[in-house]
Amino acid sequence: MSRLFRYVDGGSLCPRGSVVCIGAFDGLHLGHRALVRHAVARAQALGLPAVALSFEPLPREFFARGNPPPRLTLPRDRIEGLLGLGLERLGLLRFDAALAAMPAEDFVRRVLAGRLGAREVWIGPEFRFGHRRGGDLALLQAMGVELGFEAGQIAPVHAHGERVSSTRIREALVAGDFAHAAALLGRPYAIGGRVVRGRQLGRTLGFPTANLRFPKTPALSGIYATLVHGVDARPWPSVSSFGTRPTVQGVEPLLEAHLFDFAGDLYGRHLEVEFVAKLRDEEKFPDLPALTAQMHRDAAQARRILADLPQQAMPARAGNEASAAPAPHSEHHQAAAQR
Repeated sequence: MSRLFRYVDGGSLCPRGSVVCIGAFDGLHLGHRALVRHAVARAQALGLPAVALSFEPLPREFFARGNPPPRLTLPRDRIEGLLGLGLERLGLLRFDAALAAMPAEDFVRRVLAGRLGAREVWIGPEFRFGHRRGGDLALLQAMGVELGFEAGQIAPVHAHGERVSSTRIREALVAGDFAHAAALLGRPYAIGGRVVRGRQLGRTLGFPTANLRFPKTPALSGIYATLVHGVDARPWPSVSSFGTRPTVQGVEPLLEAHLFDFAGDLYGRHLEVEFVAKLRDEEKFPDLPALTAQMHRDAAQARRILADLPQQAMPARAGNEASAAPAPHSEHHQAAAQR
């Protein structure tokens, strides 16, 4: 039986009852994890399943379709991350016009009480839900008396003297402050996905890349020193371009990672690209030779940055490090997967 469900209506999913937590969970940062772990602990104490509820698209994306706000994580990473915290079920509800118009009271009755048989409901600080954000902790507590559940709110989570939030993480990523973002996330910032075929321009320029699509508005763009996970037992040093590739007239955001000194086929593999340092913003070059020259400079800079990392973070290289194979780049990362 699948642990994931997408719809508001349907049969009972938790006949014995459940402990539910609700949130956007974009980025699954320290605050999100605290909420989920609290719900899981309460569920274990009561001998009930723990359930998380979230939405896709996120409500703020639905209401700003012409200019959607940046996303930290794609649905797959959010699902895998949440289920990895000990949940028995995850509701990634389809957020559409009908759900947007649903009064908060109806959501409580149909989803929390009806489908999940909630015995306890937990939310984060200042969380709102339902039509016109009419649902809050007070509503949950009042309806809980009627429907037989208790509701609570966890305290804000702080790290290094500031409140953890997805907004602060996005700001840190835009600023290229990956150490700060990692402190709020509880782990380095990374983007995962399956390697897809591109236009293979990077290969013709001497910079074959592993391409990961990002069909949302990303929280960052530019050229980065990166580590790629999922190729070897240890992270693989690389240089990556993340953006729309203006020199080659790209449109959809694409993450293109050039793995240094790598020979192999990564098509179809699920990789995770960890961002270490920002090298520069994405820019449009007058021609491909100018782009290629900058790609070589970026590659050399990324190698220097990554060489200063602890050696245990670096994989055994295939070939001579000194042979500075070019590094991928912004627009050029239209390339195909590494070969």
